[in-house]
Amino acid sequence: MGISGIFLPEFAYSPTRRQYVPVSEANGEALAGISGTELRRKLANREEIPEWFSPTEVIRILRQAYRGADRRGLVIWFTGLSASGKSTLAGMLVRQLEAEDERAVTMLDGDIIRRFLSKGLSFSRDDRDENIRRIGFVASLVARHGGIAVVAAISPYRQARAEARRLVEEAGGLFLEVHVATPLALCAERDPKGLYAKALRGEIKGFTGVDDPYEEPEHPDCVVNHAQQEPAAALAALMDLLHRSGAVSDHVAGR
Repeated sequence: MGISGIFLPEFAYSPTRRQYVPVSEANGEALAGISGTELRRKLANREEIPEWFSPTEVIRILRQAYRGADRRGLVIWFTGLSASGKSTLAGMLVRQLEAEDERAVTMLDGDIIRRFLSKGLSFSRDDRDENIRRIGFVASLVARHGGIAVVAAISPYRQARAEARRLVEEAGGLFLEVHVATPLALCAERDPKGLYAKALRGEIKGFTGVDDPYEEPEHPDCVVNHAQQEPAAALAALMDLLHRSGAVSDHVAGR
């Protein structure tokens, strides 16, 4: 085709010579470089980027344009049996995030969603999946606009939870799954709405954990067991995860 390729050697920065040099000419000299992955991490964590890598003006524009993990939309999805403590922990997390983070926080509780967004749906497998799909869609809208959605829903089936994750991630959000793994016996003992008692008497059919399955997450981002952990300790562990993963920054207002 009459096209000739021009093949350039690999370059890296020489701190000694203060210039970029071909790696093949280093002669044992220690050279420096920043990969694309490392650059994105530095931008996300607001770490210092040396001037030899790029002009200060360019770095400033990159920082303005780049949305790191602590500024992306975030969805924290609590799943577990009825009366496991999902809503309690989710509510505590909402209050903590509202105090620490600059992003708007939206609480999506399964019971409230059932009353408004999913009114009329039954508890069949298909309708339960549709309910989770609707919650996932709303959460993805929150994430798309850079907000935080905290979801508390039984969401018993893995495939439906995976669909919710897909919707959020396609919207550019970060999805974290929290399994509130409170044992069935403790949930039934609490039974604040009397649902377990009715299900065990046969008055309610298709009740999760009694005569309908709950498919536990295989690789949750966090596991909470209220039989072993007090809510305050569970919240502290979850906040630690959010900070360590970069989902919530240590450099937010008020910190």
